[in-house]
Amino acid sequence: MKNHTHEVSRRTLLQGAACGVGAASALAMTMTAARAGKMPQAAVGYVPSPHGSQRCDNCRLFQPPNACKSVEGVISPSGWCKIYVPK
Repeated sequence: MKNHTHEVSRRTLLQGAACGVGAASALAMTMTAARAGKMPQAAVGYVPSPHGSQRCDNCRLFQPPNACKSVEGVISPSGWCKIYVPK
């Protein structure tokens, strides 16, 4: 009867650890944004220019001078995103 042992190379072990750390970091950033109740600009398709007559400064979620109740970061009053809600 042969004894089969599985050897793990140092390279494989380090690659696995690096992937785990990266995944944990991404999860932590997502959890922080979720707790704040705001979404990343990329997730809502935010652009700093209007979409026709739709602009952040005439959206219910806009908070003057340059913030949003639902989107992270600095928001241009003349910007637009997919979650636009007219006043």
